[in-house]
Amino acid sequence: MDIPISKRSTMVEPFLAMELMERAKELEAQGREIIYLCLGEPDFATPPAILAATEQALAAGATSYTHSLGLLELRQEICRHYLNYYGVKVVPEQVIVSSGTSPLMLLLFSTILDEGDELILTDPGYACYPGFVKFAGGVPVLLRTTAKDGFQPRVQQVEKLITAKSRGLLINSPSNPAGSILSGKEMAALAELPVPIISDEIYHGLTYAGDEHTILEFTDNAFVLGGFSKAYAMTGWRLGYMIAPLTCMRTLQTLQQNFYICANHFVQYGGVAALQKCEGDVTQMRNTYDERRKELVARLRTMGFGVHFEPKGAFYVLADARHIDSDSQKLALDILEKTGVAITPGVDFGSGAEGYLRFSYTRPIAEINTALERIEVYLQQRNN
Repeated sequence: MDIPISKRSTMVEPFLAMELMERAKELEAQGREIIYLCLGEPDFATPPAILAATEQALAAGATSYTHSLGLLELRQEICRHYLNYYGVKVVPEQVIVSSGTSPLMLLLFSTILDEGDELILTDPGYACYPGFVKFAGGVPVLLRTTAKDGFQPRVQQVEKLITAKSRGLLINSPSNPAGSILSGKEMAALAELPVPIISDEIYHGLTYAGDEHTILEFTDNAFVLGGFSKAYAMTGWRLGYMIAPLTCMRTLQTLQQNFYICANHFVQYGGVAALQKCEGDVTQMRNTYDERRKELVARLRTMGFGVHFEPKGAFYVLADARHIDSDSQKLALDILEKTGVAITPGVDFGSGAEGYLRFSYTRPIAEINTALERIEVYLQQRNN
Protein backbone atom coordinates (compact mmCIF):
# COMPACT_ATOMS: atom_id res chain seq x y z
CA MET A 1 0.00 0.00 0.00
CA ASP A 2 1.37 3.42 -0.96
CA ILE A 3 1.46 5.79 1.98
CA PRO A 4 0.74 9.35 0.89
CA ILE A 5 3.38 11.93 1.81
CA SER A 6 2.19 15.29 3.05
CA LYS A 7 2.60 18.27 0.75
CA ARG A 8 4.12 20.21 3.63
CA SER A 9 6.97 17.73 4.06
CA THR A 10 7.86 17.75 0.37
CA MET A 11 8.37 21.53 0.50
CA VAL A 12 11.47 21.03 2.66
CA GLU A 13 14.49 20.54 0.42
CA PRO A 14 17.54 18.38 1.23
CA PHE A 15 20.30 20.02 3.27
CA LEU A 16 23.19 19.78 0.81
CA ALA A 17 25.87 20.23 3.47
CA MET A 18 24.59 17.07 5.15
CA GLU A 19 24.20 15.24 1.84
CA LEU A 20 27.80 16.02 0.96
CA MET A 21 29.01 14.99 4.42
CA GLU A 22 27.14 11.69 4.10
CA ARG A 23 28.84 11.02 0.76
CA ALA A 24 32.15 11.85 2.42
CA LYS A 25 31.38 9.29 5.13
CA GLU A 26 30.75 6.67 2.45
CA LEU A 27 34.14 7.39 0.90
CA GLU A 28 35.76 7.30 4.32
CA ALA A 29 34.21 3.88 4.97
CA GLN A 30 35.88 2.73 1.74
CA GLY A 31 39.28 3.69 3.14
CA ARG A 32 39.61 7.24 1.75
CA GLU A 33 41.18 9.92 3.94
CA ILE A 34 38.65 12.76 4.15
CA ILE A 35 39.17 16.30 5.42
CA TYR A 36 35.89 17.85 6.53
CA LEU A 37 35.60 21.56 5.81
CA CYS A 38 31.88 21.32 5.11
CA LEU A 39 30.07 21.68 8.45
CA GLY A 40 29.94 24.14 11.31
CA GLU A 41 31.17 21.54 13.78
CA PRO A 42 33.77 22.84 16.27
CA ASP A 43 36.80 20.58 16.60
CA PHE A 44 37.34 21.54 20.24
CA ALA A 45 36.23 19.41 23.18
CA THR A 46 33.43 20.78 25.35
CA PRO A 47 35.06 22.79 28.20
CA PRO A 48 35.79 20.80 31.39
CA ALA A 49 33.59 23.01 33.61
CA ILE A 50 30.56 22.06 31.51
CA LEU A 51 31.38 18.37 31.71
CA ALA A 52 31.82 18.59 35.47
CA ALA A 53 28.54 20.44 35.96
CA THR A 54 26.54 17.90 33.96
CA GLU A 55 28.23 14.97 35.69
CA GLN A 56 27.32 16.47 39.05
CA ALA A 57 23.78 17.10 37.88
CA LEU A 58 23.40 13.49 36.73
CA ALA A 59 24.80 12.21 40.02
CA ALA A 60 22.29 14.40 41.86
CA GLY A 61 19.40 12.92 39.85
CA ALA A 62 18.74 15.73 37.35
CA THR A 63 16.96 13.39 34.96
CA SER A 64 13.36 14.52 35.32
CA TYR A 65 11.17 16.99 33.47
CA THR A 66 11.84 20.64 34.15
CA HIS A 67 9.70 23.74 33.76
CA SER A 68 8.69 23.93 30.11
CA LEU A 69 10.48 27.27 29.72
CA GLY A 70 13.67 25.80 31.17
CA LEU A 71 15.42 25.85 34.53
CA LEU A 72 14.96 29.20 36.23
CA GLU A 73 18.68 29.22 37.11
CA LEU A 74 19.64 28.93 33.45
CA ARG A 75 17.16 31.57 32.32
CA GLN A 76 18.48 33.93 35.00
CA GLU A 77 22.04 33.36 33.76
CA ILE A 78 20.98 34.14 30.19
CA CYS A 79 19.43 37.38 31.43
CA ARG A 80 22.62 38.27 33.32
CA HIS A 81 24.67 37.52 30.21
CA TYR A 82 22.65 39.95 28.08
CA LEU A 83 22.85 42.62 30.77
CA ASN A 84 26.61 42.23 31.30
CA TYR A 85 27.58 41.99 27.62
CA TYR A 86 25.06 44.22 25.89
CA GLY A 87 23.53 46.36 28.61
CA VAL A 88 20.11 44.88 27.79
CA LYS A 89 17.61 44.06 30.51
CA VAL A 90 15.72 40.82 29.93
CA VAL A 91 13.57 38.98 32.48
CA PRO A 92 13.45 35.16 32.83
CA GLU A 93 9.81 35.16 31.76
CA GLN A 94 10.99 36.25 28.28
CA VAL A 95 13.33 33.28 27.87
CA ILE A 96 12.47 29.81 26.59
CA VAL A 97 15.08 27.03 26.57
CA SER A 98 14.84 24.07 24.20
CA SER A 99 16.86 21.34 22.52
CA GLY A 100 18.76 23.64 20.17
CA THR A 101 17.57 26.60 18.12
CA SER A 102 16.01 24.47 15.37
CA PRO A 103 13.01 23.42 17.51
CA LEU A 104 12.68 27.03 18.62
CA MET A 105 12.44 28.21 15.01
CA LEU A 106 9.57 25.80 14.46
CA LEU A 107 7.84 27.09 17.60
CA LEU A 108 8.44 30.71 16.62
CA PHE A 109 7.30 30.44 13.01
CA SER A 110 4.26 28.44 14.09
CA THR A 111 3.45 31.26 16.50
CA ILE A 112 3.79 34.24 14.16
CA LEU A 113 2.85 32.79 10.75
CA ASP A 114 -0.56 31.84 9.42
CA GLU A 115 -0.97 30.17 6.03
CA GLY A 116 0.35 32.52 3.37
CA ASP A 117 2.05 34.97 5.73
CA GLU A 118 5.46 36.18 4.60
CA LEU A 119 8.85 36.23 6.28
CA ILE A 120 11.74 38.12 4.68
CA LEU A 121 14.99 36.14 4.49
CA THR A 122 18.35 37.00 2.98
CA ASP A 123 19.66 35.15 -0.07
CA PRO A 124 22.19 33.71 0.59
CA GLY A 125 21.34 32.64 4.12
CA TYR A 126 21.33 29.58 6.36
CA ALA A 127 20.08 26.70 4.24
CA CYS A 128 17.35 25.55 6.63
CA TYR A 129 15.53 28.86 7.16
CA PRO A 130 13.18 28.56 4.13
CA GLY A 131 12.20 25.01 5.09
CA PHE A 132 11.21 26.07 8.59
CA VAL A 133 9.08 28.90 7.21
CA LYS A 134 7.35 26.67 4.61
CA PHE A 135 6.67 23.92 7.13
CA ALA A 136 4.88 26.44 9.34
CA GLY A 137 2.71 27.49 6.38
CA GLY A 138 4.55 30.70 5.65
CA VAL A 139 6.10 32.05 2.48
CA PRO A 140 9.83 32.87 2.42
CA VAL A 141 10.42 36.17 0.64
CA LEU A 142 14.05 36.18 -0.46
CA LEU A 143 16.08 39.37 -0.43
CA ARG A 144 19.03 39.06 -2.80
CA THR A 145 22.08 40.53 -1.07
CA THR A 146 25.51 41.30 -2.49
CA ALA A 147 29.12 40.45 -1.69
CA LYS A 148 29.80 44.20 -1.47
CA ASP A 149 27.49 44.32 1.56
CA GLY A 150 28.82 41.10 3.05
CA PHE A 151 25.55 39.45 1.99
CA GLN A 152 23.75 41.38 4.74
CA PRO A 153 20.41 43.21 4.21
CA ARG A 154 20.13 46.96 3.82
CA VAL A 155 17.10 48.91 5.00
CA GLN A 156 16.18 50.27 1.58
CA GLN A 157 16.13 46.73 0.15
CA VAL A 158 13.93 45.40 2.95
CA GLU A 159 11.45 48.27 2.70
CA LYS A 160 10.67 47.34 -0.91
CA LEU A 161 9.68 43.81 0.15
CA ILE A 162 7.38 44.67 3.05
CA THR A 163 3.70 44.01 2.34
CA ALA A 164 0.52 43.63 4.37
CA LYS A 165 1.41 39.95 4.76
CA SER A 166 4.93 40.56 6.11
CA ARG A 167 5.39 39.18 9.61
CA GLY A 168 9.10 39.81 10.10
CA LEU A 169 12.68 40.02 8.87
CA LEU A 170 15.19 37.34 9.82
CA ILE A 171 18.79 38.49 10.25
CA ASN A 172 21.92 36.51 11.16
CA SER A 173 25.01 38.21 12.57
CA PRO A 174 27.68 36.81 12.58
CA SER A 175 26.29 35.09 9.54
CA ASN A 176 26.25 31.70 7.93
CA PRO A 177 27.51 31.22 5.21
CA ALA A 178 29.39 34.51 4.81
CA GLY A 179 30.82 35.16 8.29
CA SER A 180 29.84 38.83 8.03
CA ILE A 181 28.44 41.01 10.82
CA LEU A 182 25.94 43.84 11.06
CA SER A 183 27.22 46.99 12.74
CA GLY A 184 25.28 48.65 15.52
CA LYS A 185 24.30 51.43 13.10
CA GLU A 186 22.97 48.92 10.57
CA MET A 187 21.04 47.02 13.24
CA ALA A 188 19.54 50.23 14.58
CA ALA A 189 18.31 51.13 11.10
CA LEU A 190 16.73 47.69 10.60
CA ALA A 191 15.08 47.97 14.02
CA GLU A 192 13.12 51.00 12.73
CA LEU A 193 11.32 48.87 10.14
CA PRO A 194 7.57 48.29 10.73
CA VAL A 195 8.02 44.52 11.17
CA PRO A 196 9.47 42.42 14.00
CA ILE A 197 13.14 41.42 13.70
CA ILE A 198 14.13 37.80 14.25
CA SER A 199 17.84 37.82 15.08
CA ASP A 200 19.75 34.54 14.87
CA GLU A 201 22.68 35.16 17.21
CA ILE A 202 23.93 31.58 17.46
CA TYR A 203 27.48 32.64 16.47
CA HIS A 204 27.78 35.31 19.16
CA GLY A 205 31.07 34.93 20.98
CA LEU A 206 32.84 34.21 17.68
CA THR A 207 33.42 37.73 16.36
CA TYR A 208 37.00 38.62 15.39
CA ALA A 209 36.73 42.18 14.13
CA GLY A 210 34.24 44.92 14.95
CA ASP A 211 31.71 45.10 17.77
CA GLU A 212 29.17 42.39 18.51
CA HIS A 213 25.61 43.64 18.92
CA THR A 214 22.27 42.09 19.79
CA ILE A 215 19.13 43.43 18.15
CA LEU A 216 17.69 43.92 21.67
CA GLU A 217 19.94 46.95 22.08
CA PHE A 218 17.79 48.73 19.51
CA THR A 219 14.25 47.37 19.82
CA ASP A 220 11.98 45.27 22.01
CA ASN A 221 9.98 44.26 18.94
CA ALA A 222 12.31 41.35 18.30
CA PHE A 223 13.02 37.68 18.83
CA VAL A 224 16.56 36.47 19.58
CA LEU A 225 17.76 32.94 18.86
CA GLY A 226 20.86 31.92 20.77
CA GLY A 227 22.54 28.84 22.09
CA PHE A 228 25.63 26.99 23.21
CA SER A 229 26.53 24.81 20.21
CA LYS A 230 29.04 27.02 18.44
CA ALA A 231 30.91 29.22 20.93
CA TYR A 232 30.98 26.56 23.65
CA ALA A 233 31.60 23.51 21.41
CA MET A 234 28.33 21.88 22.49
CA THR A 235 26.74 20.92 19.16
CA GLY A 236 25.70 17.45 20.26
CA TRP A 237 24.32 18.64 23.57
CA ARG A 238 21.38 20.29 21.78
CA LEU A 239 20.80 23.32 23.97
CA GLY A 240 19.44 26.62 22.72
CA TYR A 241 17.26 29.48 23.86
CA MET A 242 15.00 32.20 22.54
CA ILE A 243 14.26 35.62 23.99
CA ALA A 244 10.81 36.88 22.95
CA PRO A 245 8.34 39.66 23.75
CA LEU A 246 6.24 38.80 26.78
CA THR A 247 3.06 39.00 24.69
CA CYS A 248 4.16 35.90 22.74
CA MET A 249 5.53 33.83 25.58
CA ARG A 250 2.34 32.05 26.60
CA THR A 251 1.78 30.75 23.07
CA LEU A 252 5.42 29.69 22.72
CA GLN A 253 5.27 27.93 26.07
CA THR A 254 2.07 26.08 25.13
CA LEU A 255 3.64 24.82 21.91
CA GLN A 256 6.78 23.77 23.79
CA GLN A 257 4.68 21.88 26.35
CA ASN A 258 2.91 19.98 23.58
CA PHE A 259 5.73 19.34 21.13
CA TYR A 260 8.95 19.10 23.16
CA ILE A 261 7.91 19.28 26.87
CA CYS A 262 11.30 20.67 27.97
CA ALA A 263 15.02 20.58 27.29
CA ASN A 264 17.11 17.81 28.85
CA HIS A 265 17.34 18.44 32.59
CA PHE A 266 21.04 17.76 33.24
CA VAL A 267 22.16 19.43 29.99
CA GLN A 268 20.69 22.71 31.20
CA TYR A 269 23.16 22.71 34.09
CA GLY A 270 25.88 22.55 31.45
CA GLY A 271 24.47 25.78 30.05
CA VAL A 272 24.65 27.41 33.48
CA ALA A 273 28.31 26.40 33.80
CA ALA A 274 29.06 27.65 30.29
CA LEU A 275 27.81 31.15 31.11
CA GLN A 276 29.34 31.27 34.57
CA LYS A 277 32.74 29.65 34.08
CA CYS A 278 33.77 29.32 30.43
CA GLU A 279 34.57 32.80 29.16
CA GLY A 280 38.27 31.90 29.10
CA ASP A 281 37.59 28.76 27.07
CA VAL A 282 35.59 30.74 24.52
CA THR A 283 38.39 33.32 24.24
CA GLN A 284 40.94 30.59 23.62
CA MET A 285 38.80 28.93 20.94
CA ARG A 286 38.03 32.28 19.31
CA ASN A 287 41.73 33.16 19.11
CA THR A 288 42.49 29.84 17.43
CA TYR A 289 39.64 30.28 14.93
CA ASP A 290 40.94 33.77 14.18
CA GLU A 291 44.39 32.42 13.28
CA ARG A 292 42.80 29.86 10.96
CA ARG A 293 40.54 32.52 9.43
CA LYS A 294 43.45 34.73 8.44
CA GLU A 295 45.44 31.81 7.04
CA LEU A 296 42.51 30.41 5.07
CA VAL A 297 41.49 33.74 3.53
CA ALA A 298 45.06 34.48 2.45
CA ARG A 299 45.56 31.02 0.94
CA LEU A 300 42.24 31.04 -0.93
CA ARG A 301 43.01 34.41 -2.47
CA THR A 302 46.46 33.22 -3.51
CA MET A 303 44.84 30.19 -5.17
CA GLY A 304 42.58 32.45 -7.23
CA PHE A 305 39.31 32.15 -5.31
CA GLY A 306 37.34 35.35 -4.95
CA VAL A 307 37.06 36.27 -1.29
CA HIS A 308 35.33 39.59 -1.88
CA PHE A 309 35.13 40.59 1.76
CA GLU A 310 36.93 39.34 4.85
CA PRO A 311 34.67 37.35 7.18
CA LYS A 312 34.55 38.86 10.65
CA GLY A 313 32.70 36.20 12.61
CA ALA A 314 31.43 32.60 12.81
CA PHE A 315 33.86 30.11 11.18
CA TYR A 316 33.17 30.23 7.45
CA VAL A 317 34.65 31.72 4.30
CA LEU A 318 32.35 32.07 1.29
CA ALA A 319 34.66 31.90 -1.72
CA ASP A 320 33.71 32.78 -5.28
CA ALA A 321 34.52 29.84 -7.58
CA ARG A 322 32.47 30.89 -10.61
CA HIS A 323 35.64 31.13 -12.69
CA ILE A 324 36.09 27.38 -12.10
CA ASP A 325 32.50 26.16 -12.47
CA SER A 326 29.17 27.97 -12.14
CA ASP A 327 27.56 24.77 -10.76
CA SER A 328 28.72 24.75 -7.13
CA GLN A 329 27.13 21.40 -6.26
CA LYS A 330 28.81 19.69 -9.19
CA LEU A 331 32.13 21.33 -8.32
CA ALA A 332 31.97 20.47 -4.61
CA LEU A 333 31.18 16.82 -5.38
CA ASP A 334 33.99 16.63 -7.92
CA ILE A 335 36.46 18.08 -5.44
CA LEU A 336 35.28 15.58 -2.82
CA GLU A 337 35.59 12.57 -5.13
CA LYS A 338 39.01 13.56 -6.50
CA THR A 339 40.71 15.11 -3.47
CA GLY A 340 38.91 13.81 -0.39
CA VAL A 341 38.14 17.37 0.76
CA ALA A 342 34.53 18.03 1.76
CA ILE A 343 33.34 21.61 1.25
CA THR A 344 29.80 22.95 0.97
CA PRO A 345 28.33 24.14 -2.35
CA GLY A 346 27.16 27.72 -2.20
CA VAL A 347 23.80 26.94 -3.79
CA ASP A 348 22.85 25.24 -0.50
CA PHE A 349 22.42 28.75 0.89
CA GLY A 350 20.35 30.12 -1.97
CA SER A 351 20.71 31.05 -5.61
CA GLY A 352 22.59 34.18 -4.54
CA ALA A 353 25.56 31.99 -3.58
CA GLU A 354 25.50 29.75 -6.64
CA GLY A 355 29.02 29.39 -7.96
CA TYR A 356 30.50 29.93 -4.50
CA LEU A 357 31.97 27.37 -2.10
CA ARG A 358 31.78 27.61 1.68
CA PHE A 359 34.92 26.61 3.55
CA SER A 360 34.62 25.95 7.27
CA TYR A 361 37.73 26.50 9.40
CA THR A 362 36.72 24.18 12.21
CA ARG A 363 39.68 21.87 11.66
CA PRO A 364 43.32 22.26 12.80
CA ILE A 365 45.44 24.50 10.61
CA ALA A 366 47.59 21.57 9.45
CA GLU A 367 44.47 19.83 8.08
CA ILE A 368 43.27 23.01 6.42
CA ASN A 369 46.63 23.46 4.71
CA THR A 370 46.65 19.84 3.54
CA ALA A 371 43.13 20.30 2.15
CA LEU A 372 44.15 23.43 0.27
CA GLU A 373 47.22 21.71 -1.14
CA ARG A 374 45.00 18.94 -2.50
CA ILE A 375 42.61 21.47 -4.04
CA GLU A 376 45.53 23.37 -5.56
CA VAL A 377 46.71 20.19 -7.30
CA TYR A 378 43.12 19.50 -8.40
CA LEU A 379 42.85 22.96 -9.98
CA GLN A 380 46.17 22.56 -11.79
CA GLN A 381 45.08 19.22 -13.23
CA ARG A 382 41.68 20.63 -14.17
CA ASN A 383 43.32 23.46 -16.11
CA ASN A 384 45.65 21.13 -18.05
